[in-house]
Amino acid sequence: MAVSIRLSRGGAKKRPYYKIVVSNALSPRDGKFLEQVGTYNPLLAKDDENRVRLVEDRVRYWLGVGAQPTDRVARLLDKAGIKERAATVNPNKGEPGKKAKERAEDKAAKIAEAEEAAKAAAEAAAAPAPEAAAEEAPAAESTEESTEA
Repeated sequence: MAVSIRLSRGGAKKRPYYKIVVSNALSPRDGKFLEQVGTYNPLLAKDDENRVRLVEDRVRYWLGVGAQPTDRVARLLDKAGIKERAATVNPNKGEPGKKAKERAEDKAAKIAEAEEAAKAAAEAAAAPAPEAAAEEAPAAESTEESTEA
C-alpha cells in the first residue's frame, strides 16, 4: 500500500482549512485516512505560529516507514525543518520566448540607430558653426579694409 502525507480540505466555501493527514494514496482527498498529523490554515499570516501545526514525531515516523509527502506538504515540512525539500528550480522559467526576444532585439537596434542619428545631427550642428564663424571673420576683415581705404 502506497502511503502519502497530504492535505485534506475542510472549512466553508472560500474559507479553507486543511488537516495534514497520512492516507492511502488511492483514497479520496477528503476521504478515509490513517492518521491526522497536523493542521494548516492558509488564512492566517505567514508568520503566525498557528498557521501550520505538526506532530513532529508522528511525521518523522511516517516519513521513516516510507510515506511520500505531496508538494505542498513537502514545502510545509521543509519550512518546519523536518524534511529538506528537493530543489525544483527551473532557471528557464522566467526567460522570454523567441518572439519576445526578437522584439527586444529590434527595439534595441532602433534605439541604437536613433542615438547614432542624434549624435550625427549634434555633430553636424556643432561643426558648421565654427566654419560659419571662420567664414564670417574674413568677411568682416574685408569690410574693415574697405572702410579704411
